[in-house]
Amino acid sequence: MTDERIRRIKMPKWGLSMTTGTITDWLVSEGDDITDGTELAEIDTDKIAGTLESPEEGVLRGVVVAEGESAPVGGTIAIVAPAEVPDAEIEAAVAEAKEQLASGEVEEAAGPATGEVEVGGRTLSYATLGDGPEVVVLVHGFGGDKNSWLFVQEPLSEGRTVHALDLPGHGSSTKDVGDGSLDSLADAVIGFLDALDVERAHLVGHSLGGAVVTAVAARTPDRVRSLALVAPAGYGTEVNADYLRGFVGASTRRELKPYLRALFADESQVTRQLVDDLLKFKRIDGVQDCLQALLGSVLDGDKQAIDAASLLAGVTVPTAVVWGAQDQVIPVADQSAFGDRAQVRVVAGAGHMVHMEDPAATREAVESVLG
Repeated sequence: MTDERIRRIKMPKWGLSMTTGTITDWLVSEGDDITDGTELAEIDTDKIAGTLESPEEGVLRGVVVAEGESAPVGGTIAIVAPAEVPDAEIEAAVAEAKEQLASGEVEEAAGPATGEVEVGGRTLSYATLGDGPEVVVLVHGFGGDKNSWLFVQEPLSEGRTVHALDLPGHGSSTKDVGDGSLDSLADAVIGFLDALDVERAHLVGHSLGGAVVTAVAARTPDRVRSLALVAPAGYGTEVNADYLRGFVGASTRRELKPYLRALFADESQVTRQLVDDLLKFKRIDGVQDCLQALLGSVLDGDKQAIDAASLLAGVTVPTAVVWGAQDQVIPVADQSAFGDRAQVRVVAGAGHMVHMEDPAATREAVESVLG
């Protein structure tokens, strides 16, 4: 009988399309003590590289998948157990895991469950993980989609229900943003809560999504438990207008890639697959019209047109703010933009996509207001 104290670290499923991952670097060694949230390994997928955080506590007793090797989603990559578990039992668990990988008999981890709802005549797409009583809704930024939360959604879903939403005009949602105003996007989020019968939710928004969830909290304070703002738009006037216009106007790989590099502190995150996926999205009928409409709402000349700070002034729910120190799209806002609502957590080594480059810091900021 297998010792129940032996725990298996498995290859995660980040996003809807991930099937395998490659271990590029183990950040811990056999014999190291680990806790929930310890950064274990760097994993490369066909879309982007990320850091796997431990869901277990104990001692790393055995590495199943070495650096440079790949494993399918759901495959065991390491063994964790207390120090007192005999070595022979650990060796047997490692051998069993390697046999399963070699045979291909690996049960793939369940990824997010996708769904669609009708809101205001538009179809909104979303992906859900977890089934806890507390509901968290993740709202992406300009030109993004629900998959941008791939490193954050899974850890947040422990004991919670976490929905990642595609705003109108984005991802798999209807390519129609109406007038592209902040109010219309807020309407979509409120309608989404209505459609899923969510009375109150914790809202997390990145970039433009940060302004959107602020507007939702200001308009329907009884529907919002907390706010987490990730490099949010609308909290200052400075913005990289050249990036926004360039992103919208780019129609080829060569044109688009330089603008995508501005999203990350580590430019190597801009993989060929990432560029291809965004080009494919931008070529869908209606997308360019949506992006142009939104561009007219977010820019006033070369400055930000949205004023989310004034909306936040009337919000009383717990609020967290996290920003990448090397954000080249929206500079870190001054503390005064948030009044006494929240302190800004600035993350070194991260850019505008701080939730992808440092998901652990982002999760900590979000969880600080979840209660």
